[in-house]
Amino acid sequence: MSETILVTGAAGQLGQRVIHHLIETYKVAPGNIVAATRSPEKLSELEKKGVVTRKADFDDAAGLEKAFAGVDRLLIISTDALDTPGKRLAQHKGAVAAAVKAGVKHIAYTSMPAPEDSLVTFAPDHLGSENAIKASGIAYTIIRDAWYHDNYLHGMPHNLQGGKWYSATGDGKVSTISRDDCALAIAAALASGTSTSATYTLTGAQSLNSRQIAAIVSDVAGKPLEVIDVTDEQLGQGMRGAGLPGFVADMLVSADANTRAGKFDIVTEDFTKLTGKHPQPLKDFFVEHKAALTA
Repeated sequence: MSETILVTGAAGQLGQRVIHHLIETYKVAPGNIVAATRSPEKLSELEKKGVVTRKADFDDAAGLEKAFAGVDRLLIISTDALDTPGKRLAQHKGAVAAAVKAGVKHIAYTSMPAPEDSLVTFAPDHLGSENAIKASGIAYTIIRDAWYHDNYLHGMPHNLQGGKWYSATGDGKVSTISRDDCALAIAAALASGTSTSATYTLTGAQSLNSRQIAAIVSDVAGKPLEVIDVTDEQLGQGMRGAGLPGFVADMLVSADANTRAGKFDIVTEDFTKLTGKHPQPLKDFFVEHKAALTA
């Protein structure tokens, strides 16, 4: 494969793993990969491997066009600008416009499951970004990543210490997948050389409710964990009380509400379709990260 692939957000956790899999799993030559980020100095390890590094600031449209020059395939990893409403969508639209001007042939984008029917606060950002890509006329691969297994490692250690998990998900189920599996599938799509447009939703192999997840956590950690049902309002107040910024609390509450409404209860074969493998089950992920889970 002689195409040039550019990955934005290359210093972030997902970007690093995508580049890892491009090189190690799919044997893309490092010289055909461009790693782009706001702070290229963070990419010295990739540079040593022969990966090209460039500065790409989503708030600098002219700079993005320069960064995307000579690129065949562009992966736009959605930015983390969630604190200001509308900012992330504006950034993504600017990146798509820069890709058009730079003559990029294919755009891949990391989205979320069913953004057109979602209660999650940032869903409109993803839907608007998908629509901007479709309107650009450039061939695309939209990859809708389900909630990460990894996200549980933020709050679950605290929950385990107290033996209680406060949740507003009710009986709603969610199918989660590891960040590394998402990176593997994204890398597979980028390395495939496809010229057709497609949308994939990456999920685990099964949907679980909070009590089923708590039972898995408890089993792996060897500690009891009880799910306490709370309202959205109670959950939001608790998170704010724990010091979380308002926009983060609102986002997490909206994710619970989306789960409760059955809107995260989506299971697809798309991961296997892209990689030929099966996604890592949640229990196996917790076993692998037991030290972080029980920290």
